[in-house]
Amino acid sequence: MCIDRATLRNRLQRGLSLIELIVFIVIVSVGLAGILTVLDITTRGSVDPMIRKQMLSIAEALLEEVQLQPFTWCDPNDANALTATSAAGCATMAENPGVPGAESAQTRTSVATPFNNVNDYNGCGPSVAACNLASPIPSISGIYTSPAGYSATISVTSEALNGVGDATASSASLRIKVTVSHGSDSIIMEGYRTRYAPNFY
Repeated sequence: MCIDRATLRNRLQRGLSLIELIVFIVIVSVGLAGILTVLDITTRGSVDPMIRKQMLSIAEALLEEVQLQPFTWCDPNDANALTATSAAGCATMAENPGVPGAESAQTRTSVATPFNNVNDYNGCGPSVAACNLASPIPSISGIYTSPAGYSATISVTSEALNGVGDATASSASLRIKVTVSHGSDSIIMEGYRTRYAPNFY
């Protein structure tokens, strides 16, 4: 059977029918709608990673601030701070993790009487159970602040670390817990501090 070349060429160049074109448009439309939905969700949620990074940055800064403070038997302003071998050897101001809060004259951002011991953050003030920092959270120097909308809580508690100290008031190890919040989101960061140099400040 012989097929005319002109007829064959016309069949090959025929193109799309109307039904094929409509099916193609529907398939492409559904695909584009799905892609645009994903892009919309990604764009709306792109702020969340930045908030999380800010919370993490604030938590790291506060944890480092507390961990870098001295952990001495006595307050560094105490007359026996360099010689005391226990909290009982302090003249008047023992740094006892079992008793929350800083000395009455000390504040976190003070230039004249700043916090000078890890235990001062166990309340950020005399007889306070936790250190609550409202928005905007100032740096320890009081000059720089975090972005608005973030708040933090710092707590310092005695904790046994596999035989390093004990969970009593004269503990040689402390757990530092920093919680940073923004709206309903929060992040918790914990660290430890041991009394490896009780007479150094």
